[in-house]
Amino acid sequence: MLPCRAVPPPLPPPTPACGPCRETSRAPVVNKRGLALVHRRLLYYTYCTSVILLDPFYFFIFLSFLLRINNSYFIYFSTVQALSVAYLIFVISSNMVAATYKPWLVQKYGGTSLGKLTDTICSSIIPSYAVDHRLVIVCSALSGTLKAKGTTSLLLECIALSERGVDAQEQLVNLVHLIRDNHMAVLDSIFTTQKESTFEGYDIPKREIASECETLKKFLMAAQIVGELSPRSKDRVISVGEKLACIIIAACLTNKGTPAKPVILDDVVSTVFGASTEGQVAAMDRLGSKFYHYIAEEIATRIQECEPAIPIVTGFFGIMPRSLIDTVGRGYSDLCAAMSAVAVGAKELQIWKEVDGIFTADPRKIPSAQLLSSVTADEATELTYYGSEVIHPLTMDQIREANISLRLKNVFKPHAQGTLIDPRSTSSDLELDQATKVNSPPGVLLQDDFAVGRHERRRPTAVTVKDDILVINVICNRNTKSGGLLIQVFDRLERNNIPVDLIATSERNVSLAVHSPGNSSAVLRLQEELESFGQVTIARNMSIVTIVGHKMRSQIGVANETLAALATASVNIHLISQGASEISISLVVNAHDATAALNAIHRDVLKIPTIEESRLGRRAWLY
Repeated sequence: MLPCRAVPPPLPPPTPACGPCRETSRAPVVNKRGLALVHRRLLYYTYCTSVILLDPFYFFIFLSFLLRINNSYFIYFSTVQALSVAYLIFVISSNMVAATYKPWLVQKYGGTSLGKLTDTICSSIIPSYAVDHRLVIVCSALSGTLKAKGTTSLLLECIALSERGVDAQEQLVNLVHLIRDNHMAVLDSIFTTQKESTFEGYDIPKREIASECETLKKFLMAAQIVGELSPRSKDRVISVGEKLACIIIAACLTNKGTPAKPVILDDVVSTVFGASTEGQVAAMDRLGSKFYHYIAEEIATRIQECEPAIPIVTGFFGIMPRSLIDTVGRGYSDLCAAMSAVAVGAKELQIWKEVDGIFTADPRKIPSAQLLSSVTADEATELTYYGSEVIHPLTMDQIREANISLRLKNVFKPHAQGTLIDPRSTSSDLELDQATKVNSPPGVLLQDDFAVGRHERRRPTAVTVKDDILVINVICNRNTKSGGLLIQVFDRLERNNIPVDLIATSERNVSLAVHSPGNSSAVLRLQEELESFGQVTIARNMSIVTIVGHKMRSQIGVANETLAALATASVNIHLISQGASEISISLVVNAHDATAALNAIHRDVLKIPTIEESRLGRRAWLY
């Protein structure tokens, strides 16, 4: 409560003087105390008005004071001044805190990008984002022009040599030395002019690289005596690639004036769930996708320990109970980046590649393919599953649950916008009878060149192809019940570890499209097992062509246009699947017809002209 005192009652009006006395009466007595009160009130009103100009919210406080004054209260100016000054200090400090706050941004760089553009990434891209963001950098293992010559591929070759026994010891040692020398060469290129200037800048990362490679060599030579490696031991070998990459990137950033520290995650699973493999397996089975949430919490702790330096996180995130390669696959670094983004509550996750983003088709096969400025999370997941190397499916699950946007960027064009994948724009479920014509409502746009003056898009969004497909046809015997046939077929597929991409059934027939396994004996074994139910035929050298579009199942005419386009291009269809996903139509064609099918759909269904047609001035009707 502000101190106050009662205002003295006003003086009574002077008694009018009579006529004779009017001329001789003295001037009225001035109430000095009242004048002082008026002066103070005016000064108070002026000061509060200046505060109001700084913050309109203070108007309500001022109004309440004004009402109280008019109700015979007096407020000391000194008290109001002190409160106002305190309030101004609070506003200024709040603005300073807001100005210094930086949102988290997670960037993941692929091995090929790091191998080719280490200097550009460390001297330009990362420092430019560090100005306005708190960064987390996730690194894959360094690679060269081709993945086959990258560090991860070389480490897989080391694993193969260790399993061949001591006879391959010399080859193994030479390969480990090659991995060491490749990373030393990158480090030397960074410190070309500063080798002797700083011990911490050059000698420490050099010694760390040499130590990691020496430990790797001893481990693999010991494995050669046994002649085999367990899946978890293979994980341990592969993790070395990300360790070496993070050591180099942290050293490069620090050398260029941006403090950075490597964050090694090879023990994160054992830290969270204990060293017991049985305990880890039980936790993974019990928690499901939440298993990765607990790992994200530990990642957050390790990231925060690095501040104010930029954490350089290994894309390899621990020795998994059933092997990281077998559980997640080669795209584990994308999943690690997503977990890091969830861990810190990032504003955005950026994955930097050597392409501009997601295209309407593979530009290597369809030169007229156009860049998509944004796609839905469902579309990105579907494109990834059916052949486009967009993003790992588990990555999409993580960012969708946390509502974190994902952006694909090109390291060669760092200022380009790339493609945005917004997890909040998903395909909502529709009733089957809620069908509309192909002219679509507002959706995700292509580049401005294909917006045609309207903020609408044509459907579908993109077309992709998945190669190395087998089509398995099973015609069951009359004595086999149709309901039990599917159970038996999928049981045999599960035993041989062969996942199914597409399926079509009738009363006695089952057609399956599966990805061709690397082990040919698994296919022969599967065929023998399925022949107990009836006649089995396997068609090889097939491809799945998939058309992806937002809520495409409810768009009348898309399937008709697709089949008509393939018929015009003389492409035969072996299997069709639509309805399981509302955003895609999948067709199985001969592998040698896949490119022709892509071109026909891209031109006649997506309505994007070829290069030749564009030169002739033909425009696409995008509805």
